Amino acid sequence: MCGITGISSLKGNINPEEIKKMTALLRHRGPDDEGFLAADSVERKVYLLTGKESNVRGPRIENFDKPVDLFLGHRRLSIIDLSAAGHQPMCNENGQIWVVYNGEIFNYLEVRKELESLTHRFKSQTDTEVILHAYEEWGTDCLKRFNGMWAFAIVDLEANRIFCSRDRLGVKPFYYTYDGRRFCFASEIKVFLKIEGLSIEPNEQMIADYLFSGLLDHTEETFFKDVYQLRAGEYLLIESNRLTVRPYWDIEPGEVRFRKEKDYADRFYELLQDSIRLRLRSDVPIGTCLSGGLDSSAIVCLANQLMFDGQTVDPKVIGERQKTFSSCFEDHAYDERKYIELVLGQTGAEKNYVFPQGENLSEELSKLIWHQEEPFGSTSIYAQWEVMGLAKKRGVKVLLDGQGGDELLGGYPPSFYYLFYEMLRNWRLGRLWRELNAFRKYHAAKAPAGVSRWVVPRVSQWMGRGIDWAAETFQRKFLRYFPRPSKFENDLDNYLYHCLRSTTLPRLLHHEDRNSMAFSIEARLPFLDFRLVEYIFSLPADRKIKEGITKVVLRDAMKGNLPEPVRNRHDKMGFVTPEDVWFKTVLKEKIKGVVSSKSFGERGYFVVDKVKEAFEDYCKGKRSISSTIWRWVNLELWFRTFIDGRLQNG
Repeated sequence: MCGITGISSLKGNINPEEIKKMTALLRHRGPDDEGFLAADSVERKVYLLTGKESNVRGPRIENFDKPVDLFLGHRRLSIIDLSAAGHQPMCNENGQIWVVYNGEIFNYLEVRKELESLTHRFKSQTDTEVILHAYEEWGTDCLKRFNGMWAFAIVDLEANRIFCSRDRLGVKPFYYTYDGRRFCFASEIKVFLKIEGLSIEPNEQMIADYLFSGLLDHTEETFFKDVYQLRAGEYLLIESNRLTVRPYWDIEPGEVRFRKEKDYADRFYELLQDSIRLRLRSDVPIGTCLSGGLDSSAIVCLANQLMFDGQTVDPKVIGERQKTFSSCFEDHAYDERKYIELVLGQTGAEKNYVFPQGENLSEELSKLIWHQEEPFGSTSIYAQWEVMGLAKKRGVKVLLDGQGGDELLGGYPPSFYYLFYEMLRNWRLGRLWRELNAFRKYHAAKAPAGVSRWVVPRVSQWMGRGIDWAAETFQRKFLRYFPRPSKFENDLDNYLYHCLRSTTLPRLLHHEDRNSMAFSIEARLPFLDFRLVEYIFSLPADRKIKEGITKVVLRDAMKGNLPEPVRNRHDKMGFVTPEDVWFKTVLKEKIKGVVSSKSFGERGYFVVDKVKEAFEDYCKGKRSISSTIWRWVNLELWFRTFIDGRLQNG
């Protein structure tokens, strides 16, 4: 896991100081090594440069003064092949193809074996070198061979091409800006603020999407005008000074039919187990996140079996016991230790608990906002932040996490309502009645209220109604709606696809990446193995939700592998915080200070009196709007950090 940066300019004469500052700003993503490449793409001359923290010898970037039109920068977090052979930027044998890369190709050993059979020879044990040879052999089609998470940029001096890519599910970030004369890319947006002459302004359309609808990472746009991200499953080419972005992967409709329900579960188990097996490949200590929920508990239990089978992981890497990391609270409404302890009891894994506090959040908020670099939806990510910090203290460099299970298997409450609508639309009234009764049995929400909210309106204009705290001109100009896709024949799969590709998952992956990399930790997500994703979307709806129970195929697959109280849980929590309590107590004065500030009132987005009135009503228990309040506050603090002071904390 690493940090990558680059500048390509038609003007030439790129200032080395810019790439040096950009790369330095990503040190938290890669504290183990740094490297640079300067290139004259016309003359095909390259200069491999080092910095103060480079692990290889060579000319220093501080002393470089030759005119070049391309610069690459890299910060390395060493995970596979810890030797200097993994130094980046890395080149092929003739020095004409160079790569900077962030991520892991988990099936690199299998791809390497295939490449060796095609006469390719390797000088390191890294997956980075596998990417280079795969590109040499298959060009842009190399992406189809990889199973992993990645963001990379390949400079092909021979073909005069820049080839950049992001993994299928968008686990690793890739940002860029291009004005027709200068192309800049990086793992994080904040590095662009270090480029001279690059105008950075807020993107008001994204601000509106966030304030009105809570949307984040739902398009290629970012909160910074003219800064874009590659979407999941896309690659970018620059050839003849022309930039094109193309998709290379998507989930296609299909259907898997087995005679027995057990066969669905058996195949799911095989795919999840193999995904975990691949994600246990590491030369550094590995741990796991454990919330006590179904997804993370399944990973902990399966990983435990694989870790100690004597073949999958080097015992020196994992130690005597698997290390797990959990966020806990003394308030039982937010605490899941009773389930966590069951998993620990079955596996014998080591527990590591952290107890997030509202007072600590207040102290660390500026740092959290700096690392997230775009506004986020709630304080719940602070629990994950604390977990990553604890793992860092315990010396763990890689963490497995359960992200993606809810989006794939109907873990969110609205999944039920889309299932209900599908049955109603197809006049499957008998099953609808049974499902409604089961829903009432297992879930606190009342089915009729849920149906009226999610089924009847069918995602209509309800989001925009009743917004009285927003300035009328801002609301009228920027309020917009995003229809859900109709890629699949049934409404449940369309909803899950929308969560996976456009709404819930992209923002969670954003948080996961920034929280983990803030502490120089690589987060790996077994549920997002593309083979498992494609398989789940080919399953019948009743393998996801049946008789009021979500994640049916996962529960069936884990029978005998999970403690039964965990396997049969019907409530959902995850990494949460007592946000509602904090806002009315330890964070109350901070919030009042923000919404009463001069800068907040002058943004032009809010009717300040209405905002203050709404917050007072909230504190008195008259309104339940904690997420809305957080968006007001977070946006203002984001402005102060990145726009007003142009990265004051950098």
